Amino acid sequence: MVCALVLGGRLHTKTTRAGAIEVVPTELLNGRVESSAPEPAAAEATPSSSGHARRGLTIALIFVASLLSFLALPAVWLDRQALNTDNWTETSSELLENEAIRTQIANYLVEQIYANVDVQGELAKVLPPRAAPLAGFAAGGLQQVADTGVKDLLGRPVPQQAWEAANRRAHTLLMKVVDGGGDVVGTSGGEVTLDLKALLTQTADRFGVGGRVEQKLPASAGQIVILKSDQLDTAQSAVHALQTAAVVLVVLALLLFMLAVFLAQGWRREALRACGFGLVAAGAAALVARSVAGDYLVDSLATTDSVKPAIEATWTIGTSLLVQAAWATVWYGVVIVLVAWLAGPTRLATSVRRLKAPFLREPRYAWGGLAVIVLLLIAWGPTPATRSPLPMLFLIALLALGVEALRRQTAREFPDATIDDTLNTLRGWSSSARRQISRDSS
Repeated sequence: MVCALVLGGRLHTKTTRAGAIEVVPTELLNGRVESSAPEPAAAEATPSSSGHARRGLTIALIFVASLLSFLALPAVWLDRQALNTDNWTETSSELLENEAIRTQIANYLVEQIYANVDVQGELAKVLPPRAAPLAGFAAGGLQQVADTGVKDLLGRPVPQQAWEAANRRAHTLLMKVVDGGGDVVGTSGGEVTLDLKALLTQTADRFGVGGRVEQKLPASAGQIVILKSDQLDTAQSAVHALQTAAVVLVVLALLLFMLAVFLAQGWRREALRACGFGLVAAGAAALVARSVAGDYLVDSLATTDSVKPAIEATWTIGTSLLVQAAWATVWYGVVIVLVAWLAGPTRLATSVRRLKAPFLREPRYAWGGLAVIVLLLIAWGPTPATRSPLPMLFLIALLALGVEALRRQTAREFPDATIDDTLNTLRGWSSSARRQISRDSS
């Protein structure tokens, strides 16, 4: 066997044990090799190293995007629920519908009456002279009865409308202040308050001495301070940062997810599946964080066991949109994982694609089915995103891209599949299922 290595120098020969002549370069005999050709090992290592680096970068992007998705959920919740007047007014109505919260509000209103008005003196004026000494006992007993009576009163439409109107006025003023229109509050030492004077008046009427009590109520009665003037700068900065974060975090998370899938050449389906799992993890983590934060908040704010139910109910109702957003994120992730699985090589996924192939190849079936799904989502509105125009348009675009990608894949895999094949397969599955049920029943 003759092996020639041409490396650019003179060649020497030597005879091997088998008598063959082996050509050896002079430079190799002298202990040096000069060549401009790259070493095979180095040439193979470069693409491999680049692939590992790109895979690592893709995984890092998915992790960061998942973390940003988790951080975006509380920002979006606060922006949509705490900083939106309509949503906050609706939330306040739900708060008053809770019995534990109504009990605490009723107690507050009755205490305001007793703190600002001499109820005993007012009762003494309306009692006969001989019964005037009993006004103190009557006032004490009346307070206990009033707590129950006012709680029942708050469950009626008129007080609920007064509560809702008070919350809407307070929130409108609060947003005007923090959005930069609060010169009155900022310069004159004023305060943004929740004015429950109308409810106090109705509470006084519940006592049976409403006219006289109402006249003696000071202007500050029933005023719950929401924002003080010295807190204005902090509130404005916090609100502006929150409004920015609610948009930036969502957009940045989506862009990083898209970039990660784009960089995952050769394993995009696996990267898409990882993005789905990342969204599931972000939503689940937000639900866990809400539960932990709620336990801490209740324990720190509840001075007595009697107020714990009201605080728990307030936290539960007040974070309802956070729960909706978190579960929506989980379900979006689940859908993405299912889509990635459907495009995969498993036997079941391939069978599903084969069944759908005749319909996906026909644009009228594929896009008609997508239109029906979109209309159902808009009518149902299962998540906050499906009830807002811009997020819904983004979801529609993603669905359209997914349908087109699936159409092309199934067209390549099953170009000859027909509707009759699909129907025959379904009939076969149905017959097998009936036979199995018959065997199990017998």
